Amino acid sequence: MTIPVEVATVAGCARLEGAGGAALLDRLVPGGGPWELEIGFGKGRFLLARAAERRDLRFLGLEVAGEYFRLAARRLARRGLANAALVRGEALYLLAAVLPRAFARELHVYFPDPWPKSRHQRRRLFSPASVDLVLGALEPGGRLCFATDHLDYGAEVEAILAGCPGLTVARRSGGWEDGPRTNYEAKYVEEGRPILRLEAVLAGAPGLHPAGAREVLVACAVAGTGGAGDDAPGW
Repeated sequence: MTIPVEVATVAGCARLEGAGGAALLDRLVPGGGPWELEIGFGKGRFLLARAAERRDLRFLGLEVAGEYFRLAARRLARRGLANAALVRGEALYLLAAVLPRAFARELHVYFPDPWPKSRHQRRRLFSPASVDLVLGALEPGGRLCFATDHLDYGAEVEAILAGCPGLTVARRSGGWEDGPRTNYEAKYVEEGRPILRLEAVLAGAPGLHPAGAREVLVACAVAGTGGAGDDAPGW
């Protein structure tokens, strides 16, 4: 299958077409170093700083906002970070159709859109129906780092992760060892705003969340009838 993907590397921006999966990653950043993935890198503060600090690792960032993607791409090129690549697109699509599974040793998700309105919540990155896609990017033994200032949403994410087979989840009582990792976090720390931070370690390949598995069965049943009713889950 041919998959067009907009990417940025130290050589500049391009629209690549070709096979996805590990072959695409090796085209973007050749080498054998372990991968770290950030979903929603924004202006690139954390991803680019970490890539500059750890030249022995490879870094991939996903971002849906074109303005932020282009800003971070310019910063990546100016800093000469040959060990990092940026991809523009919707994260769940990229995780499902473009990227390989189990390629990253660390996954970073900081201050994702909480989509607070009820009718929008199906767009959240973390839900029982989609969490296996997100965790599927991690290799066995890989670690997820998460932070949000929306405490209710953070508690929901914590509960979802706690229900995932093979995943151990813990709250951090304080900040990260290297300090605030995003512009939002730096601002909120200065304001004294509460932040919920989670760390999770994956013991093996992620399975379907029990609640997510039920949604998949409902979706398959609806598809089998040839229609989608008002109660069908959104994707």
